[in-house]
Amino acid sequence: MPVTSHTVVITAEQAEQLRRILERDHFDFVDKPYTLFAGKKGKLNVSVYEKGPKVLIQGKDTEDFVKFTLEPEVIGEARLGYEEVLQPDMFEPHFGIDESGKGDFFGPLVIAGAYTDATIARALMDLGIMDSKRITSAKRIRELAARIRKVPGIATSIVAIGPERYNQLFASFRNLNRLLAWGHARVIANLAKERPNCPRALSDQFARADVLARALTKENVTIELEQRTKGEADIAVAAASILARERFIDWIDKTSESGGVVLPLGASEAVIAAGKQVVERHGPTALGKVGKLHFRTSARILGHSDPDGTESA
Repeated sequence: MPVTSHTVVITAEQAEQLRRILERDHFDFVDKPYTLFAGKKGKLNVSVYEKGPKVLIQGKDTEDFVKFTLEPEVIGEARLGYEEVLQPDMFEPHFGIDESGKGDFFGPLVIAGAYTDATIARALMDLGIMDSKRITSAKRIRELAARIRKVPGIATSIVAIGPERYNQLFASFRNLNRLLAWGHARVIANLAKERPNCPRALSDQFARADVLARALTKENVTIELEQRTKGEADIAVAAASILARERFIDWIDKTSESGGVVLPLGASEAVIAAGKQVVERHGPTALGKVGKLHFRTSARILGHSDPDGTESA
């Protein structure tokens, strides 16, 4: 499939070099929010965003521009189409693990995992799989999740910890990292039953590796563990992030409809207002059925002092 969108982080010097190239090649410069500059030529759009800086190339000529202009003249390195050379471990058999709902007062904590190898990784890349945090549309999340499940050879597992169970477990663990490790270990154990020869599991960095290792020992699973900041750059972790997000937003939508109160995401003033509606309609005990009670948000909803928890949300 032709590449029609490409993003890469560049330096300030590279951004200036790219500006000169666009001027040289007679791009029309346009005003665009949050960009250092943006140019358009035919059906090709090149935008350099302030944050990063980061360049976004879009349009049917994206692949040619990246291969014949951006990489040789600005970056100085061929990358597009060389993912297996630059990131070989992403194409080796492994489990990718990610979670959704950790920072949201309402809703479950969902941990998902996906098994990939070279063939599966290429198929996921062709589908445009990326970290769920970059996808703002619930419809798009659901579309991609459905496609992920249809990829031949893939194995997936989801552990969704609803608010009531979450509150019970948190009271027992008294530590979010231990609770996360427990959930990650359950997902890895489930995947290991389907793909027992998989040698490695990768997740985003969330705790000391020994916390997860101990949780896996309790599940009788022996596997190489890797935690990495920005783990979602790995295609298996990205797929897991989409599966986790789908389960999370499905719960939010279903519970909002059945309870008659729209449950916002995050832990904002809107969340506090919705929580007060839940209490007014269904009573104080209902809050523990839809929310994570160790968040300070619960104290604000109920009009109590901050609970003895670890979360500042």
